[in-house]
Amino acid sequence: MRGLRVVLVSLLSFGLILVFTPASHGQDSDHQRSKKEQKKREQELMKELGNPYQRWLNGPVSYIITPQERKAFGKLQTNEEREQFIENFWARRNPDPGSEVNTFKEEFYRRVAYTNEHYSSGEPGWKTDRGRIYIMWGPPDEVDSHPSGGPYERPASEGGGETTTYPWEDWTYHYLPGIGENVVLEFVDPTMTGEYQLTMDPSAKDALLYVPGAGLTDLEAMGLASKTQRFMNTDGTHDAQPLGGSPESMNEFNRLELYAKIFRPPPVKFKDLEALVTSRVIRNELPFHYGFDVLKITDGTDLVPVTVEIPNREMSFKEKDGVQTATLHVFGRVSTLGGRVAQTFEDTVTRQIPNSLLQQSLDDQSIYQKAVPLRPGLYRLDLVVKDVNSGNVGVINTRLPVPQYTDTKLSSSTLILADEIEGVSANDIGLGQFVLGDVKVRPRLNDTFKSDETLGFYMQVYNLKMDPKTHHSNASVNYLITRGKKVILNQTDSAAQLGDTGEQLNIEKKMPLSGLAPGHYKLQITVHDNVAEKDLVQSQEFTVKPARKVAVSEVQR
Repeated sequence: MRGLRVVLVSLLSFGLILVFTPASHGQDSDHQRSKKEQKKREQELMKELGNPYQRWLNGPVSYIITPQERKAFGKLQTNEEREQFIENFWARRNPDPGSEVNTFKEEFYRRVAYTNEHYSSGEPGWKTDRGRIYIMWGPPDEVDSHPSGGPYERPASEGGGETTTYPWEDWTYHYLPGIGENVVLEFVDPTMTGEYQLTMDPSAKDALLYVPGAGLTDLEAMGLASKTQRFMNTDGTHDAQPLGGSPESMNEFNRLELYAKIFRPPPVKFKDLEALVTSRVIRNELPFHYGFDVLKITDGTDLVPVTVEIPNREMSFKEKDGVQTATLHVFGRVSTLGGRVAQTFEDTVTRQIPNSLLQQSLDDQSIYQKAVPLRPGLYRLDLVVKDVNSGNVGVINTRLPVPQYTDTKLSSSTLILADEIEGVSANDIGLGQFVLGDVKVRPRLNDTFKSDETLGFYMQVYNLKMDPKTHHSNASVNYLITRGKKVILNQTDSAAQLGDTGEQLNIEKKMPLSGLAPGHYKLQITVHDNVAEKDLVQSQEFTVKPARKVAVSEVQR
C-alpha cells in the first residue's frame, strides 16, 4: 500500500504538471532543464578535476600571468590542453629556450620559497604584500627595517616631531623597468602580528595617530596646527602638514600611479638594444671594457660571470637636488655559432655622485656583472651599453669559449684579480653581483691597482685526489710574485690552512700593495696535489701605480 501511495502521488504530481504546463512548451522546458543539469554536472566535474589547475592559476603565478594568458586559460576544455598551456607558459619565459633548465622558472619558485620562509604570518608568505612584491620584482636594493616599531622622528616632509610607530619597513629599488628610479615602498604591521601591509600613507605606521594630544608634529606642538586636520585630507592619507614643500613622490596622482604600476607584471625591457645586436649595427659612441671568467658548477655546466666596466668620464650625468646621476642600460646575449640564443640578460645600473665630488670621480670606473650558466662550447658574446641621458651606445661582439671540465683531471677556474674579496651573509649566498658562492669577488678588469689598494686573487681548484686512508685531499698552494727576476713574495699554504680538504679547493687571498713600488708584476699560483703528485699552474700579470686620490666605487643596481 505504501508503494502504491508513492506511485499515485507521483502520478498525481505528474498529472498536475501536465495540466499546468502548456503542451507546446513541454519539450523546450525539458530541454532547458536538461541543459542546466548538464552544465551543473560539468561545473561539478571541473571543480573536482580542475582543482590543481585552478590552484596553479590562482597561486603565485597570478602575479606574473598576463590578462590575455588568463583569458586564454579559461577557455581551455581539457586537462591535456591545460598541461600544454602551462608548459608553454614557462617556455615563453625561458631565457635559454634550448636548455632543459628554465632559469626563469627556477628563480620564480626560489622567490616563492623565500617569501614563505621569511614573510609568513598566519598565511603563506607569497600571499602577503611583501611576498607579492618580492616575487614580482625580486629582492630590494635597500631595506630599512624596524621590526619592533618604537620612537620615530618624522622628517620635515611629514611634519616633523616625534611619535611612536608600529613595526614597519621601507624597501628601495634603485630602478624598476616601466616604473622608474628610486622606488620606495613602505610596509606597515598595524596589528603587530607580522602581517605587513603595503601602504600609500606615511602616517599608517603612526601608532599614536588616533590618540589625542600624543605624537604631535612640530606645528601641532606649537599650536599652529590641529591634529584633527590630518583627518580632513582628501588625498587618502592622514599625513600632517609638511614643514616646507612636499616631495613630488607624495603627490596624490604620483602615488596612485606608482601603486597601479607596481602590481603589473614586469614589462619586457630594452628591445631597442636587442635590435642593435640582431642587426649587427656597430656603434662606438660609448667605449667600455669587458671581461669574463669561467668556474665549474657541474661536469656539464659552467658559471660565466660577465663583467662590464665603464669610465665615469664617458658617462653623462644630470644634476638633481645636489646629486649627479648617470643611468645605463646593459643588454647582453650569448649565442652559439649557429645562431641559437643560449642566454640573454638586461639590467639598469646607476651611478650617483654628490656635486662636490663629481670632478674627482671622473677618473674612476663604474662596474657591473652578470653571471650566466652555460654548457661547455664556443659561443658569441654580444654586449650593448646605452647611456640613457645622452643616448650614446657602445657595442662589443666577441668569442666566448667555455671549457669542458672532467671529473678526473686536475683543473682550475679562471684566476681572478680583484679589488674586493669578502664573505657574504648566509642570506646572500649565491645572490647579487660579484657573489661566487659565499664570497663576493669584484674583479679589476684592467689588472691595474694603486699602491694604497689591496690586491685580491681568487681561484677554484677541482678534482684533487682523496687520500684513501684519511679520506681527505692533501695539497699545497704556492704564491709567487715577481718583478722581472726579483722575487717579491714566495709563500706556501696547505689546503688545510685554507680550510678545504675535499676534492675542490677555493683560494682566496688579499695582499696590501703599500710595500710595492709602481711597476709591472707577475703573480703565479702553483697547486701541488700531494696525493696524485700532480701540479697545476696559473699566472696573471698586474700593474701597480701611485696612490690615487678618489676611491673607485661600485655601481648600485
